[in-house]
Amino acid sequence: MTKTDGPVLEDFTGAWQLTRTIADDRQKLTGEFRGTAVFRPVDDGLTYHETGALKYGDGTPVTATQRHIWRKHPSGIAINFDDDRPFHLIGPGLMPQGTHDCAPDVYRVAYDFTGWPIWTAEWHVSGPRKDYVMTSTYHRAD
Repeated sequence: MTKTDGPVLEDFTGAWQLTRTIADDRQKLTGEFRGTAVFRPVDDGLTYHETGALKYGDGTPVTATQRHIWRKHPSGIAINFDDDRPFHLIGPGLMPQGTHDCAPDVYRVAYDFTGWPIWTAEWHVSGPRKDYVMTSTYHRAD
């Protein structure tokens, strides 16, 4: 990674410790996720797989997982859902932003790579039944 361009796809390869907080304004609850995220090379990019424990409000912790496909894109890094539907794009730079429109909800993300290899993704989610901020922080695990 260069100081101004931000990371490239290959920079993410490997295992990361992941912590996430969820501040749900609509339900007046806070959630916390602790786990790992692993980026593995495949023919056309990287697979992203996270797994960990999610505790939401006073609820019992549950195992939560998520999978995505990350690929090089002329404008940065394209992130797709596990079934290959488009999710969003990470543009170049140290603080790129992206949007995923999932009507009637809108997901806006701001990445921060200024402290690389520690980085964050902060999602602001709004819609008729959603109003929360989800902040994920990644630290190298290897």
